[in-house]
Amino acid sequence: MKEKPKPGQTGEVRFTVEPQHAIDFADARMPAVLSPPWLVNFLEKAGREALKPLLEDGENSVGMEIEVKHLAPTPIGQTVTCLARVIRVDDRVVDFQVEASDEVELIARGFHKRAVIEMDRFARRVAKKRGGQ
Repeated sequence: MKEKPKPGQTGEVRFTVEPQHAIDFADARMPAVLSPPWLVNFLEKAGREALKPLLEDGENSVGMEIEVKHLAPTPIGQTVTCLARVIRVDDRVVDFQVEASDEVELIARGFHKRAVIEMDRFARRVAKKRGGQ
């Protein structure tokens, strides 16, 4: 890393909820709303955004852990803002407090952990699992 992340440093991702982000069991009585897997995806991206400017060439970050409470539904068409705030750094592992809000209210909050990795080393590890060298 070019420099260590500092507590309070943030990353942010905004997106508009589209039909592909919605639950797959919506019907006439159950409105189409943002699904938890998509919410988690965008919260993780906010963590990546916080770390991206600090990474050296050949480095990336990967999610290790996430704990999120999905507090409120968000309908298709609304904009969601996901925020990841650094709360702890332990060498190459970074802990974040994460939250998401739609145009009306806070919809999620929790914690996320990412590891800064060397992409070539990571690729070798994956290749070894596939049976290659």
